[in-house]
Amino acid sequence: MIFKQYYLGCLSHASYLIGDPRTRTAVIVDPQRDIQQYLDDAAAHGLDQFHVFLTHLHADFVAGHLELRERVGARLYVGAGGKPAWEHVPLREGDALEFGDVRLRILETPGHTPESISIVVYDLAKSDRVPQSVLTGDALFVGDVGRPDLLGAVGLKAEDLGSMLYDSLHGKLLALPDETVVYPAHGAGSLCGKNLGPDNSSTIGRERAKNPALRPMSRDEFVKNLLADQPDAPAYFIHDRLMNQAEHSTLERTLKHALRPMPLDVLIRLANEGVTIVDTRDPDDFARNHLIGSVNLGLGGKFATWAGTVLPRDARIALVCEPGKERESVTRLGRIGYDRITGVLEDGPDAWKLRPDLARVTARIGPWDLEARLAAPAPPLVVDVRTPREFAAGHVDGAVNLPLSRLAAGAASLPRDRRVAVICQTGYRSSVAASLLARLGFRDLLDVAGGWTAWQAMKPQESRS
Repeated sequence: MIFKQYYLGCLSHASYLIGDPRTRTAVIVDPQRDIQQYLDDAAAHGLDQFHVFLTHLHADFVAGHLELRERVGARLYVGAGGKPAWEHVPLREGDALEFGDVRLRILETPGHTPESISIVVYDLAKSDRVPQSVLTGDALFVGDVGRPDLLGAVGLKAEDLGSMLYDSLHGKLLALPDETVVYPAHGAGSLCGKNLGPDNSSTIGRERAKNPALRPMSRDEFVKNLLADQPDAPAYFIHDRLMNQAEHSTLERTLKHALRPMPLDVLIRLANEGVTIVDTRDPDDFARNHLIGSVNLGLGGKFATWAGTVLPRDARIALVCEPGKERESVTRLGRIGYDRITGVLEDGPDAWKLRPDLARVTARIGPWDLEARLAAPAPPLVVDVRTPREFAAGHVDGAVNLPLSRLAAGAASLPRDRRVAVICQTGYRSSVAASLLARLGFRDLLDVAGGWTAWQAMKPQESRS
């Protein structure tokens, strides 16, 4: 049996290829939208019969099932409760797909979503009774379990889904042998849970012993604990779920129209018509010189997650990229369904060299400079755009907490007659936030490079609050 995990760090997303050379069959589970890596590996193993399983209709990314259907004629499978618009095989408890030395048995494990399934994997060359692994989707993570509160917009109660998850975990997944390897759909950093561990796999026994969500407790206590302190979910989540449920255009088609070079005068005209300029360069490069009104979302951070957090779901986008980063920028937006890209600025940041009137600089300062400014007359207001949990663990004295996910709604509470210094953990989110505030008309802005991490390194004892 061929088994491979693919981990996409920027979305904390794991997908899988399970193959059998004898029958030339490949099953791809929860694929990302750019699918070439699966096809390359399948070809290397001589696999040419394709099936795609979705453990559920994902909310945090657009899956690549339609891309695989179009490219290689893959047959598509999803839990029976999903009811997508595309032709598929509905999967129910106990269903199995067997090919060569591989058997995949279905467990219905609702809770994160109603249609969630887990896939129990048997390597028949080793045993037809003892499973090798289980692909748990978003039901069970390493160190955490899936959140049940993402579908309120479609009329599903988090408490009801949480109760379903309790049964799925205790009645089904924890009934598997302790040595069964657990392969989830997400790892640390995913917003589909609140405290995922750093490892990309585990075992049922390890999770039974160490996962806080699986300690002995009543159903009511489990649901109460599960719903407490969940992070803000980006607004794009519900749209991506609906997109995964529907027929839609493929990423390949998006790339064809989005990668068109756009002259500067065309980009400026479109910006005046409401198109959002997204600059995907690193924060330092953006701060030194960028187009007025552009939003900085650097490729070096959690680009797609923050794009889906701060950009309207229906935004029309024009891109400014470092030369050679155009395809990556479009692809990473496409992974979360942001396909309305009008083009990429021709010549990148060199395009406005002769138009300094179109450019702006952001004052990006270090922690020592911030400390000096705070001690001077008329100090800046420090706005910390980290999460409440991060802020509670320590922050610059006197700072106000306005998480990046709530910045658009909360910006009206900030003074416009006082300098604002924006800080986050490392300097990525603060650059996003400063660019958004500038777009909203704030003019006297400072962006703290290195963020709270640099502040702590400068004065580790005094900086606790």
